[in-house]
Amino acid sequence: MIKDVTMINIRPVSELKNKFPKMEEKMNITNSPIFITKNEYEDMSIEQYSSLTDSVEKSLDIADKYVEECKVRYSKDEVFKRVRKRINGKTKIFRREQEETMTLPE
Repeated sequence: MIKDVTMINIRPVSELKNKFPKMEEKMNITNSPIFITKNEYEDMSIEQYSSLTDSVEKSLDIADKYVEECKVRYSKDEVFKRVRKRINGKTKIFRREQEETMTLPE
């Protein structure tokens, strides 16, 4: 099995001032992003990055499956209205009648 040795490039925001042309050139050559941080920088392996993002990817996969199975659709205005109410603690996002229209993936 061949390991992907690609490194995630993380740089401090302070480098933007003096090293931006070099950073831009590297991005264009490697066609990969450079992540800017306020803290110290370090290179991160794909495995390390994956371990940080796997749970998010799994949640997004579950959400995609939910959308495929759910028959209820809302306009963007209704979605934002419901999110604002949820943030303000006025209502719950899922209602019993919505839950009955689909089955959540295991």
